[in-house]
Formats: sequence, structure tokens, C-alpha cells
Amino acid sequence: MNRKCISFLQLAGFFLLILLSSSSKPFSKSRPVAGKPNILFIFTDDQRYNTIAALGNPEVITPNLDALVGKGTTFTQAYNMGAWHGAICVASRAMLLTGLSVWQAKKQETNYTPLIQANGFWPQQLKQAGYETYMSGKWHVETDVNKLFDHVSHLRPYGMANQTSAGYNRPLSPSDTTWQPWKEEYGGFWTGGKHWSEVLADDAVGYIQEASQKEMPFFMYLAFNAPHDPRQAPKRWVDKYPVEKIKLPASYLDEYPFKDAMGCGKDLRDEQLAPFPRTPYAVKKHIQEYYASISYMDEQVGRILSALEKSGKLENTYIIFTADHGLSVGHHGLMGKQSMFDHSVRPPLVIAGPGIPKGEKRDQLVYFQDVAATTYELAGIKKPAHVFFNSLLPFIKSKNKVGYYASIYGCYTDQQRMVRTAQYKLIVYPKASKILLFDVKKDPEEMHDLSGQTAYKSVLRDLKEKLVSQQKQMQDELDLTPYLKEI
Repeated sequence: MNRKCISFLQLAGFFLLILLSSSSKPFSKSRPVAGKPNILFIFTDDQRYNTIAALGNPEVITPNLDALVGKGTTFTQAYNMGAWHGAICVASRAMLLTGLSVWQAKKQETNYTPLIQANGFWPQQLKQAGYETYMSGKWHVETDVNKLFDHVSHLRPYGMANQTSAGYNRPLSPSDTTWQPWKEEYGGFWTGGKHWSEVLADDAVGYIQEASQKEMPFFMYLAFNAPHDPRQAPKRWVDKYPVEKIKLPASYLDEYPFKDAMGCGKDLRDEQLAPFPRTPYAVKKHIQEYYASISYMDEQVGRILSALEKSGKLENTYIIFTADHGLSVGHHGLMGKQSMFDHSVRPPLVIAGPGIPKGEKRDQLVYFQDVAATTYELAGIKKPAHVFFNSLLPFIKSKNKVGYYASIYGCYTDQQRMVRTAQYKLIVYPKASKILLFDVKKDPEEMHDLSGQTAYKSVLRDLKEKLVSQQKQMQDELDLTPYLKEI
């Protein structure tokens, strides 16, 4: 093929890109007609929905995330659908990246090859639409990340930096100071004198500087390990959270009565981090380290957003911030994220960018995995047929628009099921033959079980019908009939 032919094809491709971009329905009037918006996705691990000061927690220091909340729209009722084993983040990320609902994602996990060949993963779809794709940080998905992204830096695979042996079953008392979050000799997220949060920010800043010299739109997938355990941070951040000033959760318990039946007993790794039974001091110490890790991560997010602003790309970039799920850290006597309580299944979710309302909140029930479908609409991509989740842009445009999901479905192995509406939540523990009912509007900490009260029989029947219907939709094969027959 001669040079004239190549030039002609390049020119034709350029005009085709213009045609496709202009024919799609752009969300923002400020978006350049001939270009697609950049997408910066910032993802944390184990971060609960209320761990940003601007979202109602003055105890935690998060100035950069506070600023992002002020510049964007926050979805206050975002959920992770669940998981098929104790590593909740595996299922969470599989759903995010494939678009499949929980049990379909479990089936697909045994062989991702057909989906990869069909370009069915989130970054593949964006790459096909003309994006340069970049990833750094935690992966935790059972497939080769290099097949999905153009560029991968400092991959953090499954199994690295779990809590060190000295970090389990601690602290027993104020004198138990063997393990400290700033001690680099214990390893964990400290590597070569740097914390992984800082390394991730270094990677992101470097790529943004490179991308500033290119016309091609970018999709950045930045996956922090923070604030997952080991919850490490420099001493200067830990010192900002004196243990004596940490508040215990309102739902604090020494021991959760159904922990074994729900799969959160002494055999579960996450629950071994603190002593059984729990003590107020141990929980406060873990919260201290949790908040310090979040604040240090927030500092790194500030570096990333500053680099984006300096690059000249900010005005045409959508920024999405969320986490794979929440974390108990002492709520209900639990430490991990393997429960159906809101503190475990709800992450923060903030979207900012051209045309996004600033400082606003949306209360529709959504799944955080909806963010991938949202980027498809932003990029002018038709949502693939296999994608279960939906774009959030209609709700951003209209706060009164009815949500896609009348209720949220939740699951954990064969040991827990949940259905949640805007006002009520039903939790089922099949192995304990136990159901719980909470009015989450009146009782957001989920401390008062209403399941035994006659006045709520009709509510229970309605939630039972919703849960059974959701199970069919999700192809959930767990038979709950024996446990719901008395409702």
C-alpha cells in the first residue's frame, strides 16, 4: 500500500471519528464536537460510604475528596451486589469490569476468554471507541490485565500485602504497640521506602503528563489498595487521629450473635484482625488506622487531580470516584465486609466533570458498578447486550427521575441474602433460620430488628416477594423457601 493510500485512510478515519462523535448525544454542551471526553476512574478498596468529611463525617480528614464532592454529584445510595466467597473485592471488580451481575460473573470467572475475544470488558469497549487505556494499582480479577489495557504500571496482584502476622488479633491493650502503621519493616504496603498509595499517584501523574501531549482521549483506571488492611500510613497522619478522640460506632457490639451462621466467625481472615470478643480500645485503634489510611490516600488523590488540572485536560475530563464496597471496622461487632449491613455494602460514589451539577446529591438506589455503563454513554458507546448495569446520567440530569432499581439485591455465598428498598431492608441468614427487618430511614445504623412485630407483616411479605423476584432475575439458585415460609 502506498503512502497516498495510507494518508487517505488516515484522513477517512479522522472524518469518521468526527461523524461518530457529533452524531452521538453528548451529555455536556462544553464537550468539543470532534472529541470524546477523558475518563479518570479512581477506585479505593474497603472504603465505607461515610468516610468523606463532606458526606457527613467530620471525624475524617479528606480535603481533596471534599473538594471533589463540591465539584460533582454524589450518589448517596450506591451498593455492591455481593460475592460468592470471602474476598468480596474479587466479585465486586469482576462485575464492574465485565458488566455482569453477580452469579453470571461467577460463572464467567471460570473462563473469561470468550468475553475477552468479544471485547466485552470495560477497558476493551473504551479502547474500541478510540481511547488510550491505562491501569495502575490493585487488579484482583482472574484474568491477564495486559490483555485489557494499553498500558499497565505497578500491578498489585491478588494475595500481596495482606496483613502481616504481627497485625492480626490486635491490639489487646494500649501497651500492645508491636505493630504500627508507619513501621516500614513490616512490609505490607510499604515497599522501598514508599507506600503503594504514593507509588500509584506517581504513576498517575506521570501518565497524565504524557497524555497532555496527545490528542487521543484517555481512560485511566487507578486502583488504590487503601484503606484495605494492613491499614498503613505515615506517622504524621496517624497522629492526627488520637485514639481517645475516636468515637465508637453507634452499633458497636462486643460480639455479633449471628456471626458464625452468616460466615463471619473466627475462621474468616478479616474478622481475625481484632480480638474476640471485641473491645472498645481495639475497635478505636482500628478506626484510627482506617482513617489515617484514607487521609493519606486523599493526599495522593490531591496530587493526581492537581496534575490533571496542570495538564490542560481537566475541562474535558470526567472524574469518577468510588470503592469496591464498604467495611465494618467495629460496627455490629464485625471487622470485615462480608455482611449485608450498609456499612459493608455501600461505598461512596462521586462523579464530576463537564455539565455535571456541582455539590448535589442523588438518592436513587444504584449499584456502584453502574459507573461503567455511565462511561459508555459519555463516550457515545452503545451499551453491550451482556451488561446488566445502567448509566447514571439520567439521574444526574434529573434528581426526581425514578431509578432503574426499585430495590437492591445483596448476597454473600449461601449464608446471606438481602433486599433493600428506599425505606426497608430484609436480611436472611439461612443457616441460622433467621430474618432481620430494618427501617433504614428511621434506623440508618440498623440496630432495631422489626421482624417480630405484627405491624410489619405486610412489609415483610412485600420484601419477600421482591427478594424471590430478584433471585430469579439474578439466576440465584439458593432456595430460601424454608426460611421465608412463615412470612
